[in-house]
Amino acid sequence: MRRIFLIAVCIFSLGSAFSKDAAPLADDPVTEQRLISISEEMRCLVCQNESLAGSRSDLANDLRREIRILIQEGKSDDQIRSFMVERYGDFVLYRPPVKPVTWLLWIGPFVILGLGIAGLLMYLRRRNSSVPNVTLTEADNQKIDALLDASDKKEG
Repeated sequence: MRRIFLIAVCIFSLGSAFSKDAAPLADDPVTEQRLISISEEMRCLVCQNESLAGSRSDLANDLRREIRILIQEGKSDDQIRSFMVERYGDFVLYRPPVKPVTWLLWIGPFVILGLGIAGLLMYLRRRNSSVPNVTLTEADNQKIDALLDASDKKEG
């Protein structure tokens, strides 16, 4: 038992030997805060489902470094965003602007929803029209009443 404990302690202590240092933050906390707010609005081009602020890919680190340099050069947030869009396209933004090129992104989900609802309504109408409308005769009604009476007597 003592050996297992010593082996576990050795394994856990070796894990810290291979760990990397944390990425240095900007010298100025205001710069770092601007970097975070800008990079949260941008998509990591490698991960695609993560923001630039949350991604740990090498490209994301490079892009954050680039944004940090632009902030230190005195660029505004809009200038930084337009620089990133010029370089990487509208895909880099989580909320791309509404323009003819991105209409499909903005209107597409509503079109698909509308087509789904229209298809469902057509299916339901077709299904209802395919069910035959049968009127029961008096003899059929008497048979049903006799079956129901027989089932009531068995239960009661």
